[in-house]
Amino acid sequence: MTDPGGEPEPYRTVAGEGRTYFEIRGSEFTGHVAPAKTKAAAEEYVDSVRAEFSGATIIPAYRVRVDSGSGYILREYQSDHHEPTGSAGKPALNVLTQQELENVVAVVARYYGGTNLGIGGLARAFSRGVKEAVEDAGVTEARPEETFDVEVKYDDSGTVRGILESAGVDFEAEYAEQVSFVVSVPVGDADPLRDRIRSATSGRAAITD
Repeated sequence: MTDPGGEPEPYRTVAGEGRTYFEIRGSEFTGHVAPAKTKAAAEEYVDSVRAEFSGATIIPAYRVRVDSGSGYILREYQSDHHEPTGSAGKPALNVLTQQELENVVAVVARYYGGTNLGIGGLARAFSRGVKEAVEDAGVTEARPEETFDVEVKYDDSGTVRGILESAGVDFEAEYAEQVSFVVSVPVGDADPLRDRIRSATSGRAAITD
């Protein structure tokens, strides 16, 4: 959604990583949540949990904002992995939906304990895994961000890096023949930051969306 001034409204997300652990009739469940601003970041987090819990059933779910060019849309994903259809991924995603959380990824890892829990029992367990992990992480409001690229020669790279660090924005730097920065910044702050970089480099910085 967008406020009357044209800037997208803040959204609810988790404040950081959260984790929970519990056992049900011999099966061990570990729930995890984390912020994820992109599909790639969400899938990378799922892979990290999968690597940590080798041999477990891994149930992922995420809701990530995507810029469609005409506004933001939510990309949702969930999977039942090897659990019965509808017993795992959907209940996990439903927790994120019901709490109106965005740019968030959840994963529940399950080690089978030898006793079948039934579809209802599994659904409750996977929901619980996400819900308790969210409670552990805490919920906060975040401002929608946009991304732009900055390319400069080495002589200007320290200036640009200093501006980005002082602004407190997320960025990645790649040092090659020239220096490239990929910058993520709250939507309302993007234009002033671009102007600041252009001014500080006397227009030498190449900035692209």
